[in-house]
Amino acid sequence: MGTHDALPDDRNADVQIFINGEFFHRAEAKISVFDSGYLVGDGIWEGIRLHNGTFAFLKEHLDRLFQGLQAVDIDLGMTREELIAALYATTATDRNDMFDDVHVRLMVTRGIKKTPSQHPDLTISGPNIVIIAEHKIANTAVATNGISLFTATIRRPPPDTLDQKLNSHSKLHEVVALIQATHAGADEALMLDTNGAVATCNATNFFIVKNGAVYTSTGQHNLHGITRGKVIEVARAADIPVDQCDFSLVDVYSADEAFVTGTFGALTPVHTIDGRSIGDGRRTMTDVLQSLYAIAVERNVQEFAR
Repeated sequence: MGTHDALPDDRNADVQIFINGEFFHRAEAKISVFDSGYLVGDGIWEGIRLHNGTFAFLKEHLDRLFQGLQAVDIDLGMTREELIAALYATTATDRNDMFDDVHVRLMVTRGIKKTPSQHPDLTISGPNIVIIAEHKIANTAVATNGISLFTATIRRPPPDTLDQKLNSHSKLHEVVALIQATHAGADEALMLDTNGAVATCNATNFFIVKNGAVYTSTGQHNLHGITRGKVIEVARAADIPVDQCDFSLVDVYSADEAFVTGTFGALTPVHTIDGRSIGDGRRTMTDVLQSLYAIAVERNVQEFAR
């Protein structure tokens, strides 16, 4: 079971999907095969949690979205306020009747091409904007029992190859890494950078704990995760030492604790990496950071409650 394992929810069979300002039943929600995202992975997306009627850390998610869109030269054609209205319209009582334990995937592609091609000048429509909201409660067994990782041979590319700060639709390298990990019997993949330092996981950010300090990668070879950033923030506010630095598998194998972070699963303990048990099984620091992060979520939701 990985960090995105969710409990089944029959309500998701009837959700309404937002596509370019209109709503469609899940079974009828479709995008053209000439869409840029389908053809060449040309798009930017965000995963956002709805918590007690409010999207948690929405400003940070939209900051990252708009930064990515600007970097790849996609004009959203909507203001930030209009996009926020669309998000809340998707989860509204008269649409999907969603309030809590909801995960939203917001996707923007360059649009429809007149022929299969990479060239942006062959795009004949505005961007395609899709919002998929689903009732998703994380499987508590994952957070309780933790997950296992396997170090994939697929490396995270440097910024001059494919900048990992872009939350793009081009995720094949992560998929191949995950396939390697699952074939090896692990839940998810740990990925190194091109210099052999630990970078991140295939879909989450990676941390280790050693001698009372918390370590994560430099951030040059991984997505700047919103949860990752908040964990660093709350740890430092609590005077817990945090270092964003290069470290190797030698450091990982000798760590006291390890955990991963992501929007859906928050903080998830890691019990095994490459068949090696991490630490002695205690999760003292991980438990502390889980609590501090949960408090940060509640504060953010209360501050921005609609």
